[in-house]
Amino acid sequence: MNSVSSICLAVWLVLTLISGPVMADRIKDMARVEGVRSNQLLGYGLVVGLDGSGDSAPFTNQTFRNMMTEFGITIPEGVNPSVDNVAAVTIHADLPAFAKPGQELDITVSSIGNADSLRGGSLLMSPLKGADGQVYAMAQGSLVVGGFGASGADGSRISVNVPSVGRIPNGATIEREVTSPFSQGDTITFNLMRADFTTARRMVEVINGTLGEGMAYAQDATSVSVKAPRDPSQRVSFLSLLENLEVDPAKDAAKVVINSRTGTIVVGQSVKVSPAAVTHGNLTVTIAENPEVDQPEPFGQGETVVTPNSQIAITEEPARMFQFGPAVTLNEIVQAVNQVGAAPGDVMAVLEALKQAGALRAELIVI
Repeated sequence: MNSVSSICLAVWLVLTLISGPVMADRIKDMARVEGVRSNQLLGYGLVVGLDGSGDSAPFTNQTFRNMMTEFGITIPEGVNPSVDNVAAVTIHADLPAFAKPGQELDITVSSIGNADSLRGGSLLMSPLKGADGQVYAMAQGSLVVGGFGASGADGSRISVNVPSVGRIPNGATIEREVTSPFSQGDTITFNLMRADFTTARRMVEVINGTLGEGMAYAQDATSVSVKAPRDPSQRVSFLSLLENLEVDPAKDAAKVVINSRTGTIVVGQSVKVSPAAVTHGNLTVTIAENPEVDQPEPFGQGETVVTPNSQIAITEEPARMFQFGPAVTLNEIVQAVNQVGAAPGDVMAVLEALKQAGALRAELIVI
């Protein structure tokens, strides 16, 4: 099976899947509650205990000096400590919604200097701050590094994955709670992950059909607000009921996504084509260099001369014109192009030309 046939089969499978009956989705799978979100945390610290794979960046030495000073150890001025088992790192983590002090987070530790590897290192206690500059967690622990590197005396080196990044499961302890607007106000707002007016209207109809008219209303194509009780315990039970309601999402707009790097074509539903005739041919230009070398006579006074000899050949493959009828699915388009032996790149060129001609009834996205 050639690459074009594989693309056709993949497109056919996609069309088969999306042409079936639309399945209802739960509200919790298609929307998020406004205000219930995670927050990013960021910190800076030192990893120690490395086997000679640390870094020599100036800020690493400065951080090491500051740490020693806090422990009452003063390093004389002018003395530049060389510690190749220490590395400066950044730490980042996501603080989940409703996370409480005392709970633990997984953290990711990344080298910011020229450390070769963090394998075997331990992160010293480091504060993790939010966007407001407040400390929300403290991180510390032994790293788990999936990468590995080795080098030889002649400078040769091999690396598997990335040894300068590691993780610490449950490596941070939450110290501060983020205030959530979940219990505030008289309404709960759902934000659709894919904005669509039809889906928002259908969600309102399902909620009102369950709770009564006027309980839900759509603010726009993304947000649907629902009147909710103020008591937190009642609001949790109320939200549990809402998020399990099932809504039939609207069909997405017709789209064709082309990955120009891999030749992948992903087809959305409702893609159609107006009547159009297409011809596509390949022009191949081949240039061969065969230089000729002229040698002087033995013991002569001449010089060796290289004479260029270029051979240029142009080959154009025959192309047949084929016609698309109205209301043709993209599956049939790819099959039609495949009949004339087009490569994946040619299929993309034909689709782009159809879009420019106004015959492709879909949004064409090239990534």
